[in-house]
Amino acid sequence: MTSRAGPRAAGTDGSDFKHREKVASHYQMSASLKSEIKKLTAVHLLIWVLVAAQVTVAHLNLVSHDLVAMPYQWEYPYLLSVVPSLLGAGALPRNNISYLVISMISAGLFSVAPLIFGAMEMFPVAQQLYRHGKAYRFIFGFSAVSVMYLLMVIAVQVHAWQIYYSKKLLDAWFTTTQEKKKK
Repeated sequence: MTSRAGPRAAGTDGSDFKHREKVASHYQMSASLKSEIKKLTAVHLLIWVLVAAQVTVAHLNLVSHDLVAMPYQWEYPYLLSVVPSLLGAGALPRNNISYLVISMISAGLFSVAPLIFGAMEMFPVAQQLYRHGKAYRFIFGFSAVSVMYLLMVIAVQVHAWQIYYSKKLLDAWFTTTQEKKKK
């Protein structure tokens, strides 16, 4: 053993660490998955703020519609996607399985489904932009459909990783509860 003030204790060369206890792998995995989910939640909140800002600015006529286009229909239900993320974040501190399951299911309903609907809603506009080079909606001088498709690509990845990591976290938590039941 080492002391704060002096050299290493006599009789040890530092190689006696193998017999010491280690943190169980599912606890390590739980901590790392929680960290990843928190990072993805932060990215999702950033995306959500951008969509909410566009909807708010467009509806309150804070700037010209030439500068910020009116939102597409899929953006309104997507605003509900903050609820599953906050439920998932609330499940993490106490390992609340039911909140995490509800978060995963509602992420599919309120996050992924509006994005799929949005991809279908904007497809004719994107096709027109590609074929004819004409855009009628703009966000700060860029084609609104291009900006929103870029946002959607990022959002789909964020939500897919959130759901994946949440599933892995549930597996780690179930491993823990199964071990407790065996004892």
